[in-house]
Amino acid sequence: MTKKLLALYGLKWNPFAPDVPVEALHVTPRTQSFCWRVEQLTGEGGFALITGVPGSGKSATLRILADRLGSQRDVKIGILSRPQASLPDFYREMGDLFSVALRPNNRWGGSKLLRERWQTHIDASLSRPVLIVDEAQEMASGVLAELRLLSSTRLDSHILLTVVLASDGRLIERFRSDELLPLGSRIRVRLALERASPDELQECLRHALSKAGAPKLMTPELISTLADHAQGNLRALMNMASELLQLAAEREARHIDEKLFLETYAQPAPGKAAGGRRR
Repeated sequence: MTKKLLALYGLKWNPFAPDVPVEALHVTPRTQSFCWRVEQLTGEGGFALITGVPGSGKSATLRILADRLGSQRDVKIGILSRPQASLPDFYREMGDLFSVALRPNNRWGGSKLLRERWQTHIDASLSRPVLIVDEAQEMASGVLAELRLLSSTRLDSHILLTVVLASDGRLIERFRSDELLPLGSRIRVRLALERASPDELQECLRHALSKAGAPKLMTPELISTLADHAQGNLRALMNMASELLQLAAEREARHIDEKLFLETYAQPAPGKAAGGRRR
């Protein structure tokens, strides 16, 4: 949104945009617990996993986690940008993330250099580097297997890396295969996100509005209606709220209410659709 439209409602930012500041994200008790457990995991290393259907808050949870880990001294975080990459491209990105010059055609040399870099970090800070992977269901099985082998040494007794994966249910199914069962058995911290209740969605909306500086922008009735229509999906909730905010700004309405919602989303009654036959 433009500064002019934000000023219309006294907003610091669009509270429903995907790129809201991390401090504006709603932290539930389960998210708080997961982040705390991963923080402890960084001292020992290993794998953590967030699962949930699209729109359940996996990426937001990763943002909250990355922000909290990043605030700790000496924690090194790498965020994989292309989970769908081939094995050579995976090594290229790992080298870039952890500042190691790698030659993808020399996997033995690459794994040796990465492990040495991680061990140097461990010796200096007593914490493991952290790799975060969103949309991990897109990772090739060979890359996941390579990541498992790469992250430990001394016959799997010394863990060099903390890995946080976020995925929908497809990765859980793949962990049951013979190829990925060894990785699935190494998941030490889990968070299974489910569809949010209407009360949880209302709380999330109120939190977003309050953090953006306009707690009364939406009427309580509209907040309740949006939460009911989002069907437990946080992304659907924010998309509807964002569209209503744009429409309200276009009309320069002072607040957003159920009337605007009904005009935008209500289905026309049978026989009254545009172009319907008249008697």
